[in-house]
Amino acid sequence: MEEKKNVNFMRLLSDESTGSTLSSDSCEYYQTEIFDLLPSIQASRPEQNRCGPLEAAEGGPGPAEGISHGHLSREPRDKLSVQPLRNLAMCIQAKRGARERRRMQISNIGFWESWRRSQSINRKRAWAQMGQILSSLLPWQHMLHKIEGRFGVGVKAYFVFLRYLIFLNLLHCILIWGFIMGPTTFFGRGNHTEPLRFGENDSVLNFFLGTGFLDRSPAFFGFYTRGSLSSPCLNTPLLYLAGIFTIILLSFIMVVRRTTVGYKHTWMLGKRYSMNVCLKVFCGWDFTIHDPAAAILKQSFIRNDLKLFLEEQSFALRKAERTLGQKVRLYLLRFILNLLVLCLLGGAFSLIYISTTATMEYHWFIDLVIHYLPPFAITFVNLVLPHMFRKISSFEDYSFTVQVNTTLVRSIILKLGSLGMYLFFIINKVSSAPPSCRENQFGREMYKLCIFSFLTTFCNTFLFNYPRKLLQDNYPRSLLSGKQYFLIPFHVLDLVYGQTVSWVGVYYCPLLPLIGTIFLIATLYIKKFSVLRCCVAEQRVFRGSNSSVLFHFMLLLGLLMAVATLSFDLYLKADTKMFHCGPFIGGENVFNVTGVCVKSLPSPAQTALRYLTSEAFAFPLLLAEIIILTSYVSRGRANQKAIERLKDMLVMTSSDKRFLVKQHATLQRSRKNASRVRSAC
Repeated sequence: MEEKKNVNFMRLLSDESTGSTLSSDSCEYYQTEIFDLLPSIQASRPEQNRCGPLEAAEGGPGPAEGISHGHLSREPRDKLSVQPLRNLAMCIQAKRGARERRRMQISNIGFWESWRRSQSINRKRAWAQMGQILSSLLPWQHMLHKIEGRFGVGVKAYFVFLRYLIFLNLLHCILIWGFIMGPTTFFGRGNHTEPLRFGENDSVLNFFLGTGFLDRSPAFFGFYTRGSLSSPCLNTPLLYLAGIFTIILLSFIMVVRRTTVGYKHTWMLGKRYSMNVCLKVFCGWDFTIHDPAAAILKQSFIRNDLKLFLEEQSFALRKAERTLGQKVRLYLLRFILNLLVLCLLGGAFSLIYISTTATMEYHWFIDLVIHYLPPFAITFVNLVLPHMFRKISSFEDYSFTVQVNTTLVRSIILKLGSLGMYLFFIINKVSSAPPSCRENQFGREMYKLCIFSFLTTFCNTFLFNYPRKLLQDNYPRSLLSGKQYFLIPFHVLDLVYGQTVSWVGVYYCPLLPLIGTIFLIATLYIKKFSVLRCCVAEQRVFRGSNSSVLFHFMLLLGLLMAVATLSFDLYLKADTKMFHCGPFIGGENVFNVTGVCVKSLPSPAQTALRYLTSEAFAFPLLLAEIIILTSYVSRGRANQKAIERLKDMLVMTSSDKRFLVKQHATLQRSRKNASRVRSAC
């Protein structure tokens, strides 16, 4: 079809171009003169003069020879010859010519070489199609596309982060089964343990409090005993400890990797390489859109992003025009508002302390409320104070990005600080309690926090947001009606809070990752219902480029807090025999449980382990770390210099284009003046 309908394009020449008095020699001389006057050549000429004699002595081509003709090197040309034609930035005629040249190359290189190249292209296409198929099989992929089309990349980033947490907790469940529950199931708990039964005093209330039947179940620390698996290097305490440490280590590696990879892309496309207006104006439209509703949404996203950019620019101009008196008044106002924030944080921590120390015995319902009073206080302050912080930041006269970051920092301090203070109070309370299974008591508190966090999400959606949406549809002028926006930072903080609770409680409640996985899957559908049925797209879009890095950084802070809490609790039990249940009974603790295993090993293995744990091994380890860090720092600096050079080349290319346009306008103006003089004569 393409050979039958060949279309020949022809350049239209004007009278001035056909009647020009400049000869070809003069044009070549003018082009050479213009080339010498380009800003990029003028900027690089000192380096060429400095490097020219050395290159001439080495017998290499001169600097102007490789630049003036604009020939590509062999390596980029080979890369272009392998790429598919649809990926090349060429017009139709150029692609047809490239296809003909490839056919001629195939006819010249021989049968085997052409077969090898065709097989390589087919393999690449097969891998690309397989990758597309696998990406389409990811869970909730269609839902993510739908949410992205209606609410933007920022809301989609929240659901991608939620899906990532689901996969992370599923990995934790697999590790818990492989290290802890699997050996206990196959080898048993021992001969002196009672079978798990539902007693007469047990009730449904125990599933909310974590007592009774649930306290004796595999959900908590006290269920797991040494059992029949009692070899020196393969026993229940070692497997339990290895499972918990593996979960913490893998979580740390995965979260740090996601954070660093996202930060690398954000840094490369950050403030140093700003392309907001150019990208949105020239490359912002998606030409694969066929649905009119999706086209309207895309237009609104581009318009809102441009409004946000213009708002930031106008704020920068307004900030530059502030007088000294206005700055003094503004700083005084910010100081007063920060004092107010500190007072609110102090009041929140005091409320958590009062709710933690409250103990009363009344009716079973009041007893249930008293047990859930600390989670209720933590949830109440975490629901109310972030919105107050958001209102306070709006009075501080910051830009929109700084307002979001300030609110996030204060909310992170509130969320993690309130949880940290509650954990500190619980550790002191459990340590001062009568001798019993204190690990189960701590695990019950984490279990109740997890339960109450999910109940808060459920009730907030179906008992507040959805009735408010119905009220807005039926009575638009009501006081409670109004547009509901999906505030991404606050919802992400809820996920980080829940995952931190899971990390803290996994040692005391091994089934907490399984419970968290079920609650996260339910939260995914609840948030989907809330977004699609109750919320509208926000006018000021939360930037999706920085959201992923921010989410994983907050998750990393939660993981560090969980590790610090677990380390502090285990350190308190290092020198005292505080284990009255669980696998560490009989004078064993986390720090000396490996001693029997090490003594049972051969003498060379014991010598190697002693050397690895001694101070003599610290010097070569430190030296190896210095070498590795030096190599990575050197590579990072080299990549940074290469990126800066590429940015300078882009800037010089744009200056060359402006210079050529200016010279072209000058040439056209001189021709018009010459034609006017000739017509006057």
